[in-house]
Amino acid sequence: MKENDLNLPHDDLDTRLRERLLLSREAPGDRLMLADATLLAALDGTRALTPNERQALFASPLTLRRFRHLSLQRRAATQPQAANDPVWTGSSGMLRAASTAEALQTLTTDDDYWTLHFLPRDGGWQVILSLAAEAPFAERLLREQPRLRVIDGGGAIVLQGRLDADGECERAWPFDTAPGQHFQLYGAGFAVEPVAP
Repeated sequence: MKENDLNLPHDDLDTRLRERLLLSREAPGDRLMLADATLLAALDGTRALTPNERQALFASPLTLRRFRHLSLQRRAATQPQAANDPVWTGSSGMLRAASTAEALQTLTTDDDYWTLHFLPRDGGWQVILSLAAEAPFAERLLREQPRLRVIDGGGAIVLQGRLDADGECERAWPFDTAPGQHFQLYGAGFAVEPVAP
């Protein structure tokens, strides 16, 4: 638990704890139970979830995490931002079902600005984070070179460092399990974020 969480009012703390319990539990054979269009319609208020859809949502931690991700993404999109201020506060993505059939080679964030590449090396893997040149904040990140990190769905650090001149950062894969299997174990999600100074 973060130190700031301890300073929250009691009701907020209870809400955060309940949310964390729901999102972190494991369900054998879990998979996305509802399409993004259904989840987005529920978020927009254009269509309520049916009782069966609500039951499927709460029975699947993976679907709940996807619902939360879409909600956060929607909230971020509605916040005002100056046209000349390409601020980046983080990107996230999900391991897709199609990625699980064979050895995982790449993962891309939902905004298509970041790609994780997985290369076999010395009996393990090398993970490379690369920034898309067309990202609106690419020039600023390459110039300022802030520390970045990639975390998995459980919050463990996959990679941390600064981008090189080519917009890449790499290191040895830090886990014993293969990348695809590892992401599946931790909710199939990942995020790229700046490290606070």
